[in-house]
Amino acid sequence: QVQLVESGGGLVRPGGSLRLSCAVSGSISGRYVMAWYRQAPGKQRELIASITAGGSTNYADSVKGRFTVSRENAKNTMYLQMNSLNPEDTAVYYCNRDPPVTTRGAPYWGQGTQVTVSS
Repeated sequence: QVQLVESGGGLVRPGGSLRLSCAVSGSISGRYVMAWYRQAPGKQRELIASITAGGSTNYADSVKGRFTVSRENAKNTMYLQMNSLNPEDTAVYYCNRDPPVTTRGAPYWGQGTQVTVSS
């Protein structure tokens, strides 16, 4: 059983900040690389940030310098601090392993959390 529960999204004005949380259960964290993905309207889902069990991080160019991914392994929780948000950051944000876990023959995704950046 795998559960991925994203939270913390909402409506913010350009230049604002949000902190997303990802609560995970099942065999998904541990030594696996965890990641944040997002899917903007009309676009493919993309990986934007990842973090290893040891805390090494990597970011897509589109968010580097503005977003920070972190994890608390003892709490089975991953975070994404998003600063200097702009309308191009509007998307549904998902957490998962990298690569994503698979269930019933397909990648498993949670419901995601909507981030809308608008004035």
